[in-house]
Amino acid sequence: MMSNDPLLQPYQLKHLTLRNRIIVTSHEPAYPEDGMPKERYRAYTVERAKGGVAMTMTAGSAAVSKDSPPVFNNLLAYKDEIVPWVREMTDAVHEQGAAIMIQLTHLGRRTRWDKGDWLPVLAPSHHREASHRAFPKKMEDWDIERIIKDFADAAERMKAGGMDGVELEAYGHLIDQFTSPLTNELDAPYGGDLENRMRFCLDVFSAMRKRVGDDFILGVRYTADECLPGGTGKPEGIEISKRLRDSGLIDYLNVIRGHIDTDPGLTDVIPIQGMANSPHLDFAGEIRAATNFPTFHAAKIPDVATARHAIAAGKVDMVGMTRAHMTDPHIVRKIMEKREDDIRPCVGANYCLDRIYQGGMAFCIHNAATGREQTMPHTIPKADVRKKVVIVGAGPAGLEAARVAAERGHEVVVFEAANDPGGQIRLTAQSERRREMISIIDWRMGQCEKLGVTFHFNSWAEADTIAAQNPDAVIIATGGLPHTEVLSRGNELVVSSWDIISADVKPGTNVLIFDDAGDHAGLQAAEFIAKAGGKVEIMTPDRSFAPEVMGMNLVPYMRSLQKLDVTFTVTYRLQAAEKSGSQIIAHVGSDYGGVAKQRTVDQIVVNHGTIPLDDLYFELKPGSKNLGEVSYDELLSAAPQTVERNPAGAYQLFRIGDAVAARNTHAAIYDALRLVKDI
Repeated sequence: MMSNDPLLQPYQLKHLTLRNRIIVTSHEPAYPEDGMPKERYRAYTVERAKGGVAMTMTAGSAAVSKDSPPVFNNLLAYKDEIVPWVREMTDAVHEQGAAIMIQLTHLGRRTRWDKGDWLPVLAPSHHREASHRAFPKKMEDWDIERIIKDFADAAERMKAGGMDGVELEAYGHLIDQFTSPLTNELDAPYGGDLENRMRFCLDVFSAMRKRVGDDFILGVRYTADECLPGGTGKPEGIEISKRLRDSGLIDYLNVIRGHIDTDPGLTDVIPIQGMANSPHLDFAGEIRAATNFPTFHAAKIPDVATARHAIAAGKVDMVGMTRAHMTDPHIVRKIMEKREDDIRPCVGANYCLDRIYQGGMAFCIHNAATGREQTMPHTIPKADVRKKVVIVGAGPAGLEAARVAAERGHEVVVFEAANDPGGQIRLTAQSERRREMISIIDWRMGQCEKLGVTFHFNSWAEADTIAAQNPDAVIIATGGLPHTEVLSRGNELVVSSWDIISADVKPGTNVLIFDDAGDHAGLQAAEFIAKAGGKVEIMTPDRSFAPEVMGMNLVPYMRSLQKLDVTFTVTYRLQAAEKSGSQIIAHVGSDYGGVAKQRTVDQIVVNHGTIPLDDLYFELKPGSKNLGEVSYDELLSAAPQTVERNPAGAYQLFRIGDAVAARNTHAAIYDALRLVKDI
């Protein structure tokens, strides 16, 4: 049946018919092996095609030259051996009815000289990029000629691999470094006025077009406003857009706004939770109106309603929902089936991107199957035999266990001591900026209710409570409690970060926060206290503070905490505390030795993770079949758990999440999925 939904209308891009208006824009999940898109990368990409997306773009971005070494695990488009791997991926995506493109780049100064082959970093000036800190060589004529050829060679490889087209990454990377007056100090013909500064980009497109012919899509993702003094501004950005269109070399514009040479700049281009949704959509619409040319755009468009508006209002021709598809690869299929309420929401936690910028793989904070498609299911299969599964705890781990068990067709009962579900996420969501996190809980509660899960809130489950249920499997997801016993003396004088965030303890006026967990809770507590008017010092024994928060998530904290005059002290350890009248004397040392300092404050807050709340688990352990044991061999091979150490046992027993050890939300959800999917 034909649909009137704007998102489900086909779109003709040159010779290519796209089946709807939703795309996954280029991004690098850091899944390559040896720079190649092997099985893991292919499975991830194909899953989005199965889910109904019109087109998926791989790589963010693939390197075209040896002197563009990836700073994280990118594809290497300069190697001939990539072609068969690309062909396997493109064939598999095409079989699912989707188109596929790849993004190519030369990073220019946005990399490091001590990566890859230790070649000099290049740029059209000697100006260093703040994020990657390398001082570049100012390019010569032979560098320019060589790299133009590298782009053409890479495009030819991608066409040989079956790609439908190539997109050039032209913001922040080398092409933009030529275009921007801030980073181009070359003489003519590649430096000077706008025509000369655009010459490199157009020469690259010209070389690629000669190599790949007309029956191949070429596009560009570029900034039409750097939002930097002295950089490319909006009027010049509109002129650049028109010149790109008029070149006759490209088939669409993929518009962004901003700059990515610093963490704050990058975060404004790719906003995270607490920042406005779709902040650059109207700007992209202005470019489309000014050029009357096919226009794509993606930047925090996490929900279907906004995407639908983008198309219906004529803002763009194709709308990118990239992080949203990391959270739920089946968005389009659910739209078609009129199941939009079942779409797993992107909460903007940015765990995906922050991980790759620290050298890890991209994983979604609350879809543990993303990036693990070879072993973890996005759609949970039914079990052969219906069982009774009892879960204790309704935080993210417990609710994921309940959802997965219910999808399996089991009878599921959940006990939760609190009034409401959510666990630590409910605490996290007390911060206005992180309130989107509660959607992790709300979505699971909605799914569990549809699937008939029974919940008992305000219920402190004991061993006999569980036994009375006659369960086949018991999942302990009771989480943990703050661990504050970290001082040699004076532990009774401190409060936890949770005490502050939950408002169980009133913020002090002169506060020392000792944070050696390095996660969100320490910074959230600091923000609560500082906003209440308190003077705050955050101290850590580490050489950097809040390493678990990671780069892009740190940006909004710093924008807030610096304005509130919070002090950050690294490489010092709080050792002891003692009462002195109405004040507390904090004794401070250092792991490096030779230091003994004091602080006089009226409150000490300790952020040191959690201790498992595991009494019930150990009470139930003797009555279980497996005595709580998990076979790691079976777990890691995605096989059912078959351990039986106690033939007289009545049930399988597992504990997950922080009931095992203090970790994070993703770890808790992954625990639940990989154990419960086979019960």
